[in-house]
Amino acid sequence: MRVIIVGSGKIGRYMVESLLKEGHDVVVVDNSEKVVEEITNLYDVMAVCGNGVDWETLVEAGASQAELVAAITDSDEKNMLACFLARKVGARHTIARIRNPEYNDASLGFLKEQLHLSMSINPEQLAAEEIYNLLKFPSATKVESFSRRNFEMIELRLRNDTPLEGMKLSQMRQEYKGQYLVCAVQRGSDVFIPDGNFVLKGGDRVGITSTRSEATRLLKSLGLMQKQARSIMILGGSRTAFYLAKLLLASGNQVKIIEKDRNICRDLCESLPKAVVLQGDGAQQEILMEEGLEQQDAFVALTGVDEENMLMSLFAESHKVPKVISKVNREEMARLAEKLSLDTIISPGKIASDIIVRYARALHNSEGSNIETLYHLMDGYAEALEFHVNAGSPVIGKPLKDLKFKKNTLIGGIIRDRSAIIPSGDDVIMAGDNVVIIGSEKRFADVADILASQ
Repeated sequence: MRVIIVGSGKIGRYMVESLLKEGHDVVVVDNSEKVVEEITNLYDVMAVCGNGVDWETLVEAGASQAELVAAITDSDEKNMLACFLARKVGARHTIARIRNPEYNDASLGFLKEQLHLSMSINPEQLAAEEIYNLLKFPSATKVESFSRRNFEMIELRLRNDTPLEGMKLSQMRQEYKGQYLVCAVQRGSDVFIPDGNFVLKGGDRVGITSTRSEATRLLKSLGLMQKQARSIMILGGSRTAFYLAKLLLASGNQVKIIEKDRNICRDLCESLPKAVVLQGDGAQQEILMEEGLEQQDAFVALTGVDEENMLMSLFAESHKVPKVISKVNREEMARLAEKLSLDTIISPGKIASDIIVRYARALHNSEGSNIETLYHLMDGYAEALEFHVNAGSPVIGKPLKDLKFKKNTLIGGIIRDRSAIIPSGDDVIMAGDNVVIIGSEKRFADVADILASQ
């Protein structure tokens, strides 16, 4: 289907790349000739140089035939107006990037209704929520939530001295009993959807589905459990930092923000009176040490410069800060951060891109199920999708052992009446269930897509 992306910054490029992988016809609109030239050189897309809030530009981009228009420029107002005009031109669905905290309070619902927005996204707030979840469960390098947080998938890296070294998953289930499922393993650049005979090794990156309480019990028994972070140092006073600090302060945490821009510091002091806000260059190691880096439970680098976030995160890790999180936007920098073994990496662009991809895929959904959530796992080599199963789906009413699944696909969990089930071969999917699917094959749009052709 035709998808138009208005604005091609860091997040826009993530979306273009993800949507092309999904097989969509993508058109990019940007008012910079240089950006348009770069985009057409990098990707097989049509690009229009012009203002996304100009009627003629939207017509030239083909908005009247577009199934989806996503406006993600740096201006909330331009994004909302572009979506409004796109709907008037004839676009079926619109998504606007809206970042201003004032718009994301009580007025957001009114704006969406009046502008006929299908959805609004706030990448900075989404990133802050993901970081918040990690600080509440710092043993994990990634936490993804399903079914309104009733069920989760956590990613963690096994230490080289892990007690799971050389152990089959079937042995692990006998040794460490509980309601959990190891559903994905990354080893180097290889990703496996494992069965019971899979053998774990130190250094593996492991994805586990379970409830939070079961995951906590498992990590405690493996000696991997870390206490929740209570005192957090944040480098950079970005919007993500604001949203994160607001969440942390509401939970009773101690928050210290270091930002070099005086005006930003003043705004943060006014909006976050319980936080300690310091003006200074956090790239200077002496400042971090003077402000008690070594006494912090966590360090979160949220400046607008990937390299600075990575370097200062490495510095924090060298001083034994228990949990270190880095915001890294550029794909090449994210790969480098992974090679440097940085603890946890967050990308607002990837988070927002997952939401756009999920929405676009859902537009082609069958009546058998609805996509509730979609996450790219293990550096994008695997997916986790949550489907709400409707009556009439071919997966209903049959024991899982009697269903033939596609290769490298498994059911990571069933949520029924807010209770999580780690499935066995005898379990049955029922209408109304939410089902979590893990697979290395991409582009599942319906729960029935996991079935192998007969």
